[in-house]
Amino acid sequence: MSTTHALIDVLKAELKTSGITYAVLAKELGMAESSIKRMFAQAEMPLSRVDEICRVLRMDFADLARKVADAQPLRRELTLEQEKAVISDRKLLLMAICCLSQWTLDQVITNYRMTEAEAIKYLVRLDHLGIIELRPMNRYRLKVAKGFRWRPHGPVMQFFREEVVGDYYSGGFDGEGEMLTLVHGQIGRSLAQLFNERLQRVAQDFAQQHLADQKLPADQKRPYTLVIGMRSWLFAAFRDLKR
Repeated sequence: MSTTHALIDVLKAELKTSGITYAVLAKELGMAESSIKRMFAQAEMPLSRVDEICRVLRMDFADLARKVADAQPLRRELTLEQEKAVISDRKLLLMAICCLSQWTLDQVITNYRMTEAEAIKYLVRLDHLGIIELRPMNRYRLKVAKGFRWRPHGPVMQFFREEVVGDYYSGGFDGEGEMLTLVHGQIGRSLAQLFNERLQRVAQDFAQQHLADQKLPADQKRPYTLVIGMRSWLFAAFRDLKR
């Protein structure tokens, strides 16, 4: 959807929420109702007209622009170039992961060796990369979807395979709230996608709970990392035994 059409859709939604009909808007703007309908149907209006409609809605253009930005579709995956930029700086990758976890600026600089100036610098870089939209008071809005994932064969996942997987699986998975389960079996092809969707819901539930528990005292929380994977695969050590 183009930005123009998104703006028109937001204006329509705001008019509906405010209970302002095309007839009422036409009276306020000194126009014919038919002209108002045509203007919205063709999605063509000058900025001066947008300002007039904002006046009727009692909102300023900045508020409208933010609502248009919020209505834009969120990214489910970054481009190769974006991932390369993120992985090029270890602190930038850390900040990206913190943002994906909805951490505040204060949480980042409290938990990691990063000055406030550094942290803000990395937030600005993530904004330029289109991963977040940086807002006043160093707050931000994620521009990636809940189902966001790193590119399966991209530089970030390659980094995790080389630097993180061994460290993660070296643990015993026998601590409080920990588990590791490996299940192998054969299922119908059509069911594989259903299991993927269920696993994605588990990941989203985990992410939502993380957000819900943000206000808990630090001594009532513990960091966890959930790793979910499913693939058609045969362990390399067994491949030469396959008939």
